[in-house]
Amino acid sequence: MTKQRISSGSTFEEQIGYSRAVVSGNWVFVSGTTGFDYASMTISDDLVEQTEQCLKNIESALHQAGSGMQDVVRVTYVLPDGAQFEQCWPVLRKYFGNVRPAAMMISAGLADPRMKIEIEVTALKDS
Repeated sequence: MTKQRISSGSTFEEQIGYSRAVVSGNWVFVSGTTGFDYASMTISDDLVEQTEQCLKNIESALHQAGSGMQDVVRVTYVLPDGAQFEQCWPVLRKYFGNVRPAAMMISAGLADPRMKIEIEVTALKDS
């Protein structure tokens, strides 16, 4: 089985040695994605804005993989402060309200203190 690697152009991918997403068979695995705007390598201080940017970044990776947000079957959210998760809910409903993937939220430290959320997804490749 061949693997297709998807890149967002983020400097993190080169520095750390990973792909934004990997397509294997009919599956798309999107790496933990933060709220950085990868074109400018900037990040908002606002959790809700970071959540929106995370999902835009994920949506772009899925599109490159021949998939989409409607194909997401599993999502994991990681926040340094789990008490803030509820602030993200309106944005999450916007993207996943009709999709309703299996989900999990973890409270844990992230690699950069500017990061307020990280999201990873698994999706089926659009057929």
